[in-house]
Amino acid sequence: MRRRSILAVASAAAAAPFLVRPTLAQEARITGGGAVSPRQAYDKWAQLAQGALNVQMSYQGSNSNTGADQVVARQVDFAGTDNPKRPGMLREQHLIQFPSVLNAFVPVVNLPGVGANQLRLTGDLLADLFLGKITNWNDKRLAAENAGVRLPDLPVVPVHRADPAGPTYYFTTYLTRVSEAWAQGPRASNKVQFPAGQSATADGGLIEKVKGTPGAIGYTGAPNAKAAQLATVSLKNRAGEFVAPDAASFAKAAEAGDWSSPGFVVEMIDLDAAGAWPMVTPTFILMPSNPLAEKVAASRNTMRFFDWVFRNAGGPTAELGFVPLPAALLAPIQETWRRVKGPDGQPVWEA
Repeated sequence: MRRRSILAVASAAAAAPFLVRPTLAQEARITGGGAVSPRQAYDKWAQLAQGALNVQMSYQGSNSNTGADQVVARQVDFAGTDNPKRPGMLREQHLIQFPSVLNAFVPVVNLPGVGANQLRLTGDLLADLFLGKITNWNDKRLAAENAGVRLPDLPVVPVHRADPAGPTYYFTTYLTRVSEAWAQGPRASNKVQFPAGQSATADGGLIEKVKGTPGAIGYTGAPNAKAAQLATVSLKNRAGEFVAPDAASFAKAAEAGDWSSPGFVVEMIDLDAAGAWPMVTPTFILMPSNPLAEKVAASRNTMRFFDWVFRNAGGPTAELGFVPLPAALLAPIQETWRRVKGPDGQPVWEA
């Protein structure tokens, strides 16, 4: 797949009008659960598809690990996960995996007098803020990167997730790649022992703590930051540019990603690409590849649901702050769906 063509194709898909397919006489119901980070997109898709496709989708956000456990136990029709699974695990548990949407993770701040994206940070500075090495916002190192910005004389209050979370994994993965001190210290995980600051549970808890604490800095998904009207920051990417977290920089990362790996496991953290935001990643869907006879219809309707979304919901997805999948991925995703077979050995997916 030619990477340079992805952005143009994705943009055309996002701008395309909704296509309404014939609905079923009786409403179909499908269930999902797992990662919280894409829930706003899934809720919007459920609203759109119920009217256009006659499919009612319910999704219970918990966390990626819980979602994976639920689909392995066949308690849901599909699971959302921010943590893609390796091919061996997929084969062992009889699952398929495909991306659903791209999410970006952003630092958020509560700095009186400093507007959205006015604060400019390098990776080292961001890491040192969370390491507790920079303790006041008028620190000379911060001032050197922010000429013309009046930084407040306030203590730095890092806020981080206490619970296991995909945003923590991707945020700390980025810090590990841009800061030797972080790589030698807390390292990357979905639950990290942060050396400084305050903890909060779930995205909502972190957002409320940042909003209520002057001098706070935290991290969350771009859609959450947008919905909460939190000030985001500009980051210096590996190409040496300060970039704001917006649709253009997110799309640049999607354009530069290599989607050819098994399971669509694409690497878009700290890409060396002009204009790219350095923390963009897909979130994924897990589905059984061997549904029981009574679950074949639900599996088919799950794939119908995502097929409709990929073809028609680009615009509403982007409005929420997410990045729609490149349209060129639809064909390889459909090839993955053809691996889902019922007890009779026949493919469940009907194009």
